Amino acid sequence: MKWKTIAFAALVGFGLWQHLQHRPVQPGPGVVASQVPSQTDSDARAFAFKGYTLEPLQDFRIEARVLATETYRTDREAQLSPVDLALGWGRMSDSAVLDKITISQSGRFYFWRVDEFPIPRQEIEQSSANMHMIPSSDVIERRLKGVRPGQTVRIDGWLVEARASDGWRWRSSLSRNDTGAGACEVIYVRDLQVF
Repeated sequence: MKWKTIAFAALVGFGLWQHLQHRPVQPGPGVVASQVPSQTDSDARAFAFKGYTLEPLQDFRIEARVLATETYRTDREAQLSPVDLALGWGRMSDSAVLDKITISQSGRFYFWRVDEFPIPRQEIEQSSANMHMIPSSDVIERRLKGVRPGQTVRIDGWLVEARASDGWRWRSSLSRNDTGAGACEVIYVRDLQVF
């Protein structure tokens, strides 16, 4: 009987620890990430990574608020990108706006819905995005998996196209103005800071 009590306490303790590690952060009102993402031409060359070829398309830097996170393990893309971050900047990083938007992620997509628009629809679409993260190292991967909604992240990397020898391809969007399938950024993350 005693071992059942110990096992139950351990399970509850682990669940509590998991909850505390991944619970959303609640920043105060106001824009916490004012700058739009920056991308410029890259002179980096294609390179082999985990059995794929990655071709840098643009240098990419972003400071944004984390709107949602999703970990993937079973799809093919998870071999490269175990984590997606839905990110917002400008007024999409302001709690007063985000409190009126319901946000979720599933199947490598980011979804939002509103009862009443707190800002124009186009601004929501152009100031937030789902981004597929390809960590450049185990350290970056651990940091990505520890990111929580509400935190601010600064990411430095490349927008890339990934290719496999069997013809499979995964290409990053190069625009913040697109929506729907193919509109996500695929980022090779060289550096990640979390605030």
